[in-house]
Order: sequence, then C-alpha cells, then structure tokens
Amino acid sequence: MAEDKDALLQRYRRTREQLLAVIDGLTDAQLTQQTLDGWSVKDHLAHLAQWDDVRAAEVARISAGHQSAWRMTDEQDTVYNDMAYALRQDLSLDQVRWELAQSHARLLTAIAASTPRGLDPALYGVAGLAGGHEQEHTGWIKRWRTENSF
Repeated sequence: MAEDKDALLQRYRRTREQLLAVIDGLTDAQLTQQTLDGWSVKDHLAHLAQWDDVRAAEVARISAGHQSAWRMTDEQDTVYNDMAYALRQDLSLDQVRWELAQSHARLLTAIAASTPRGLDPALYGVAGLAGGHEQEHTGWIKRWRTENSF
C-alpha cells in the first residue's frame, strides 16, 4: 500500500531537522574526528547524502513504472556502503554539508513529484522510503555526543 505523500514529506523534513539539531554547535574538528565507531560525523553525513541520492533516483524510477535497481543482499549492501565510504571519505566538510543539503532537496522533490506507485514500499529494495535510516544515524551521533560531553 502506498504511503501518504504529505506524511512522508513531513517525516523526512522532521528527521532532517532532528539530525541537524543533534550536530548543531559541533566544531569542524569535532565533526571530522573519526571517533564515532570508526567514522566521523562528517562520514555519517556523507553516507546519508549518498543514500538520499539513491532514494531520490529510486522514487523517480519506480514512479516511472520501472523496478528497483537497489535490491541487494546484506553482503552487497555492506560492500556498497564500504565502497561509498572510501570514495567520500576525503571530501571536505564543506562539500559534505553541500551534498547533504542537495541530496535531501532532490529526495523531497522526487517524493513530491511521485506517483502512488512510487510510494509503494513493497516495490523498494534496500533504498526503501519507510525505514528509519536517518534516525538511526542521528541516534548514534547523539549517543557519541553524550559519551564525549560535546
């Protein structure tokens, strides 16, 4: 069953606000420390931007009547995430901030323009719309901030 477009847009806006709130006040040095389970906050932001881009393409693809291009096994998902991490690790913090904002805007635009088919969670692979991916990363960053008294 297709999700309600307005509710989905509100959820994506709210989860982004929560993410931005949890990183608010961190210095550039704190954002780039690789002390968050081996990643930096910047790495988490780059990861989220990468997946927003994938999701935006998926919404457009599925809305156009095509199949998901992102049906992966758990092993493939791990390999893809590792590769994307390696490719984006050296991006500047400034670029990662830009990537995060631009990819999120593309995702919101794709959702706003989607067809009911494009909102059917049953048609998605790992880049599904219904998950709590951003909330999961926000929780990790929040825990890291608390543990480090940031």
